[in-house]
Amino acid sequence: MQNIVLVGSSGHAKVVIDIVERQGLYRIVGLIDAFRTPGEMTLGYPVLGGESDLAALVSEHELKGVIVAIGDNSVRAKVAANVTDLCPSLPLVSAVHPAASIGKGTKLGAGTVVMAGAVINPSCHIGRGCIVNTRASLDHDGVMDDFSSLAPGVTTGGNCHIGGHAAVSIGAVLRHGIVIGEHSVVGAGSTVLNAVEAFSVVYGTPAKKVRDRLPGDKYL
Repeated sequence: MQNIVLVGSSGHAKVVIDIVERQGLYRIVGLIDAFRTPGEMTLGYPVLGGESDLAALVSEHELKGVIVAIGDNSVRAKVAANVTDLCPSLPLVSAVHPAASIGKGTKLGAGTVVMAGAVINPSCHIGRGCIVNTRASLDHDGVMDDFSSLAPGVTTGGNCHIGGHAAVSIGAVLRHGIVIGEHSVVGAGSTVLNAVEAFSVVYGTPAKKVRDRLPGDKYL
C-alpha cells in the first residue's frame, strides 16, 4: 500500500480514517494539523506537523498522496490549494467506503470522499474535493462541481447540479433537475422544488431564500 497523510484531525478526519482503513488502498502515516502539537493522536495516528512541514514529510515517509479531511467546503478548497502549492508532486487522492454504491459511468474527481451507505447512481460527475456523506444519494446524471458537499441523508432526484463550494445540509431533498448555485447552502431538512441562486442560503419546505451568503461564510 502507498503511504499518504491526511490534512485535518477532527471529527471529519476520523470518518476519513475509517474509510481509508476499510478501503485498504493506502497506508496513513499520520495527520497534518498546525493547530495541534506533533505527537498528539487521533484514532491511533500521530499529528506529524503543519502544512509547512509537508515537503520534508514527503521525502521522510515516501508519501504518494494526501487527503484534505476538512468538512467545510471553502476551508477544504483553500487548504487543498495550499498543499498543491507547497508540494506540486503530491496528488490529492480519493477515498470510497466499501459500503458505498457507485453507478456505472460515474466519475469521481481527485480528493473526493464517499462515505458509508452513499449511493451515486449511473452517469454522475463529481468534481475535485467533494464530500458525499453518510447515506446521501445522488441520482442518475447528477453533477457536483469542485468542493461541493452532500451531508448525511441528502436525497436528490436525477439530473441535479450542485455548484462549486455549495453545501446541501442533513436530510435535505432535491426535486429532479434542481440546480444549486455556487457557494450556496441548503438548510437541514429542506425540500428544494426550485433552482437555488448562487451565493444564497435557502431553508424550509418548500425551500425559500433567507439571506445572501459570502464565499467562505460558515455554514456548519
